[in-house]
Amino acid sequence: MVGFFRQLLESLPDKRTGKNSRYGMEDAALSAFSVFFTQSPSFLSYQRTIEQTKGRSNAQSLFGVHKIPTDNHIRDLLDPIKPKEMFPVFEKILETIEQKGKLQGFRTFANNLLMALDGTEYFSSKQIHCPQCSTRKMKSGEIHYFHSVVTPVIVSPHQSQVIPLVPEFIVPQDGNDKQDCENTAAKRWLLQHGSKYSSLKVTVLGDDLYSRQPLCQMLLEQRFNFILVCRPESHPTMYDHLEGIALPTVVVNNWTGKVLQTYTYRYLNGLPIKDGDDALLVNWCELTVTSPDGKVVYKNSFATNHPITEQTVVEIVLAGRTRWKVENENNNTLKTKGYNLEHNFGHGKEHLASFLVTLNILSLLFHTLLDLVDDKYQLLPSHLPTRKTFFNDLRALTRYLVFDSWDHLLTFMILGLDLDLPPNSS
Repeated sequence: MVGFFRQLLESLPDKRTGKNSRYGMEDAALSAFSVFFTQSPSFLSYQRTIEQTKGRSNAQSLFGVHKIPTDNHIRDLLDPIKPKEMFPVFEKILETIEQKGKLQGFRTFANNLLMALDGTEYFSSKQIHCPQCSTRKMKSGEIHYFHSVVTPVIVSPHQSQVIPLVPEFIVPQDGNDKQDCENTAAKRWLLQHGSKYSSLKVTVLGDDLYSRQPLCQMLLEQRFNFILVCRPESHPTMYDHLEGIALPTVVVNNWTGKVLQTYTYRYLNGLPIKDGDDALLVNWCELTVTSPDGKVVYKNSFATNHPITEQTVVEIVLAGRTRWKVENENNNTLKTKGYNLEHNFGHGKEHLASFLVTLNILSLLFHTLLDLVDDKYQLLPSHLPTRKTFFNDLRALTRYLVFDSWDHLLTFMILGLDLDLPPNSS
């Protein structure tokens, strides 16, 4: 994958003219990627020092960087590059996961993959801004500049990993006076990328923002299923139709390990999602979780195109609730688990902020790929106290030692822990 990645980076558009090409475009992009992959903001600084003393560095042997550019060179070279240049890597990794037979483990209700959509903000400033920034006016009259992105992610209630897909950035659109928004960006993603994923049998998950007729119709046209949160306050017509009806109900008792909770499911098929003769008919279900004293500890409802029956309602709700993984396992992981998504690694004047975020999301995807298919990578975290320990060790080792390859590095770590190498290891 590093080879495929590097080959793609070698073809990045280069704004430079003449002989001013000491650093290759691939060197700039791989150098930036190495910071996110190792979760070490100082990685390049360490490697420059090692190169001076040892004549080579881990940036070269592990990431294939010929010459490490300065931070300013990296920002300057990458600023004109649009994130879409990286999208083939997302598709290649998903293809690899499928070829390795690991995508099947993510399939759930109706043998579907669950694709959760959610928007997240990754930059905010009162002073720094670029033409790609969105803006919000505060009550004080002050203008805040920010960047945000819609992050489609394959999730499963039975898997700890998530698989990030091609992102869609929320940016001002040419010829449009209105600010871009999450819902519009999601529609744009469907039009641009939907055909690449619809053949995989996908159910799209999303919060209440997405359960509107135009987006639901677009999902069906793109051959996607959907399970979307739908709240009473934003769907008055649907909830008017529910009034006074004896709804089919399923009650299940679930032991949490501490208390016995009661899960009450209600459902009804064929409800209009909005007012009007042209309203799309959807199927509705609701889950209410109560504690032994009758206190409601969870309540949510969903709209879906999947037919709901007594036999399917529990699985459909479980799939719908899995939407939270796009927030916890993807967006919050990117913000709080070493990827530092909200840190300003460089804003630039064109696309730098969004391009660096794309590399950051890609680093999570590479880690997911390794976690799913690489025996040595799987072995190490299972014998270390936390995931953070693994990256602390990785940072320490690459700061003082030079490794010939990733295989060399992982084998060194395994032998250092006195573990048996996985089968078929050299």
